[in-house]
Amino acid sequence: MAHPDETRRAVRAAFVFDVLGLEVAALKHEVPIATARRWKAEAKKAGDDWDKARGAQMIAGGGIEDVVRQTLAVMVQQTQATAEALQVAENMEPLAKVQALASLADSHTKMAAVLKRLMPETDKLAVALDVIKRLLEFTKARYPGNAAGLAEMLEAFGEELGKAYG
Repeated sequence: MAHPDETRRAVRAAFVFDVLGLEVAALKHEVPIATARRWKAEAKKAGDDWDKARGAQMIAGGGIEDVVRQTLAVMVQQTQATAEALQVAENMEPLAKVQALASLADSHTKMAAVLKRLMPETDKLAVALDVIKRLLEFTKARYPGNAAGLAEMLEAFGEELGKAYG
């Protein structure tokens, strides 16, 4: 089925400007993923590199912090998708699955370390939010009568943390 040029442009815009993954951009515009990949490859051969345009847009749009956040989001999405695919891969030996998961975990750890160095404020925010979550869980378990009030305070305090670190 042939798609109008405006659909191709919409998929490109979703990928470049909305910073959606290619698969998500294709699904959003009801285009087969293979078609979106073909369009992207054809555009690159014609001199329109969607990846370079996306990178430039992310840098121009919000600076390196947005690029790092987007990279982390893509890494997490791909890690989840790969882990899910490995779970249902019936024709894959268990040892191969374990090796693939180990490789995936190693890549994820390395990426997290790089991102931590690039964005220490985001790392601090993650730690701060984890402490808040643990405090609330502790309060619910040990002092259940105080949990509702603490949760209300922590919600407001979370906004302050976001301003300070986010």
